[in-house]
Amino acid sequence: MNWYLKVLKQFADFNGRARRQEYWMFVLFNILFAIAAGILDRLLGLTDPTTGLGPLYGLYILAMFIPGIAVSIRRLHDIGKSGWMLLLALIPIIGGIWLLVLMVREGDRGENKYGPDPKSITSL
Repeated sequence: MNWYLKVLKQFADFNGRARRQEYWMFVLFNILFAIAAGILDRLLGLTDPTTGLGPLYGLYILAMFIPGIAVSIRRLHDIGKSGWMLLLALIPIIGGIWLLVLMVREGDRGENKYGPDPKSITSL
């Protein structure tokens, strides 16, 4: 949970680096909270019958859009790649697979052009 809160505190920080653990813990909690929002929408009867989605889910996804992009860019910085590589996701199938490969790669050891190694700075 600390990793999730760390990302929210840096919600619009596109500089620096993010460890694998920070990125994947954010993704995990993001999925869990999105599912919880969807279930809450359904329990409260707020879902749209045509889409099956409700306003709580929509607001949550909208609120996490910028923090998700920011942590993804910082994750790419950790492996020495530009944040513009995130646009690979726009290439059908192959782009998403390649982006997944990049996100699971171990970060550069030591300092790179995007900043110091986050493993040597903090340990939550």
